Amino acid sequence: MSIADPSTYLADTIAALKRQWPENRTVNLVCHGHSVPAGYFATPVVDTFNAYPHLLHAGLKERFPNAVINVIVTAIGGENSQTGAARFACDVLGHRPDVVTLDYALNDRRIGLSAAAAAWRAMIEQALAAGGRVILLTPTLDMTCKPGAPGDGGAGGDELMAHAQQVRQLAADYGVGLADSTAAFAQYMQSGLLDDLLSWPNHPNRRGHALVVERLLPWFVGG
Repeated sequence: MSIADPSTYLADTIAALKRQWPENRTVNLVCHGHSVPAGYFATPVVDTFNAYPHLLHAGLKERFPNAVINVIVTAIGGENSQTGAARFACDVLGHRPDVVTLDYALNDRRIGLSAAAAAWRAMIEQALAAGGRVILLTPTLDMTCKPGAPGDGGAGGDELMAHAQQVRQLAADYGVGLADSTAAFAQYMQSGLLDDLLSWPNHPNRRGHALVVERLLPWFVGG
């Protein structure tokens, strides 16, 4: 398979977003993951309204002014995908999401590629079985990363880049969406500094979160 086509993947969701009262319904998006979607900036500060779930919500409302949209954040600071998968059925699917975003790769370096892949697959498969759509996020960068490194996760490679590549492969394996935050940060760094995008060694600032939204909004075409 290949990564989903942004022009068609969320067609049913976009149709729902376009409907006007009284034919419309609430559209639920769930952002699942670690401290970045949870909104942590300079820990312990949580800057919800400058984090990408809120910025995405604002962008969607501008694009779909007649829609009733819930952007629900089920992220927990410090969490990895294994513990995120353990609570996925209750905390995420309980909201009956139309779209789920998954963002765990920054913390998944603690558990390794194999364990992370199993957890991501479990969450993707549960979401798809429940009739939802899925968009996977590669990690935002932190001060330890080396964009462009070989990235095999072993000696001489960059572990974060290896997890980013694994997320890309999972999106292709399941034919789901991909928002490549890693690529967005690396592109910015061709002319700017990583420090411009960070509020903390491993947390983006508003500018960094806005780059993530630039990779998410193209999936919601047709507004």
